[in-house]
Amino acid sequence: MRLMSRKRHRHRRQIRDVYERKCSPCQQDDTSPCGEGIRLGPYLPEDIWRHIHALMPLRDAARAACASHTFLRSWRCRPNLTFRGETLGLNGRRHVIKREEMARDLIRKVDHILKNHSGIEELVMSLSYDSEEAYDFPCSLLFNGSQNSIRYLRLSYCAFRPTTELGCCRSLTTLFLSHVWIADQELEWLLSNSTALEKLRLLSCTEIVCLKIPCLLQRLSFLSVAACRKLQVIESNAPNISTFHFTGNLVRISLGGALQVKDAEMYCMHESNMIRYARTKLLSWAPNVETLSIASNNEIISTPMLPGKFVHLKYLRFTLYEDEAISPACDYLSLVPFLEASPWLETFIFQVIRRSMKHESIIGDSSHLRQLPEHRHDKLKSVSIGGFSSAKSLVELTCHIVENASALECLLLDTTRGSFSPDGCSVDKPGQCARMGRKFLVEACRARLAIRTHIEGIIPSRVKLDVVEPCRRCHDVEHRDSIGV
Repeated sequence: MRLMSRKRHRHRRQIRDVYERKCSPCQQDDTSPCGEGIRLGPYLPEDIWRHIHALMPLRDAARAACASHTFLRSWRCRPNLTFRGETLGLNGRRHVIKREEMARDLIRKVDHILKNHSGIEELVMSLSYDSEEAYDFPCSLLFNGSQNSIRYLRLSYCAFRPTTELGCCRSLTTLFLSHVWIADQELEWLLSNSTALEKLRLLSCTEIVCLKIPCLLQRLSFLSVAACRKLQVIESNAPNISTFHFTGNLVRISLGGALQVKDAEMYCMHESNMIRYARTKLLSWAPNVETLSIASNNEIISTPMLPGKFVHLKYLRFTLYEDEAISPACDYLSLVPFLEASPWLETFIFQVIRRSMKHESIIGDSSHLRQLPEHRHDKLKSVSIGGFSSAKSLVELTCHIVENASALECLLLDTTRGSFSPDGCSVDKPGQCARMGRKFLVEACRARLAIRTHIEGIIPSRVKLDVVEPCRRCHDVEHRDSIGV
């Protein structure tokens, strides 16, 4: 029986060698402390065997516990458990047994393991098997016996129903629920009894409507909520949240007095104008944010000038997913007031991911470029624009930044799909290009012409200009000839 990998075997041998050097010859024999019939080498203290056992994969550790009394004792207090279909031996049986039988087998195995364990510190259960009925996680087995030991809990694809009858979770620092069925009151009770919680992540928890976080969570610093489609309200009174990430339809957000938010991400793909939201709503609950990432798929609307400013914002990333419903009048120059409201901004990344080319091109346009009243961006050092096109307002925005950012050091203009690939095209793997249709290749050539005509001539010598173009594998010469470039 092979109980461990070569790496773990080598690690065990190193421990044994150290022990043998410390022991006299009379102490070195072949007697195993782990039970009759098993010869694991010379005598080692039980804590070393427990350490070796903890390094084994879960399945191997369970098998070893069946053959050794020492490993059985360490198995019952193993601090970290990870349950997956492969770990429990269920993946290979999906086409052999019925889903209901697999569900019963899963429940029996997990419940048996939890019942015979104590002092669990880390528990990960990731189950994505096909079943008509979700696995009901046995909260009483976990919290009644291990309420003072569980530190890291990650559950996926199960029902999680903690009740007021259970004990407190005084040691729980990280809670990650993914595709978990848990009601508002159940989650609120769990949070109220997890005063040591530092990180909370909720992903696709479809029963949650109102997320309430009590002020008792003084240590909570990280909050991430994504794809909870029924969610309507986030109300938090935790005072020390420094990182807040949100993905989904925009909901009412109130972080109380959490003025410590330094890192914020808002990915709301179906909202009308996230730039306007950031200037109005987000500024009210995250006035001291330093890093801000925003994503939307609708047009940029003129941003109102407001007295409030992001006085600590240093990093801004805005991703715009343009679809066919985007108006050709989308005005990128409307981003300038937001930059003006961020006087300490150092890095600005603007990524445009488009499906069509419905915009007013500057190629062939004889009208003058618009110029806004002078807005100094004296701290701005790095600007990257992905999906750069010949859209007139985008060229105007770029020229405005170059002319008003006195500390600008580098300007990156990516004329491909906007992935900022160092290989010169939108790729996921080295040497492979993402497919670009003819109209996108033509537009990339137009964008390059717009850069040469309107931007290169105003770039100060101190500024490094990087232009990313589709590589030769992405297009051939006839695309350039078709537009006379």
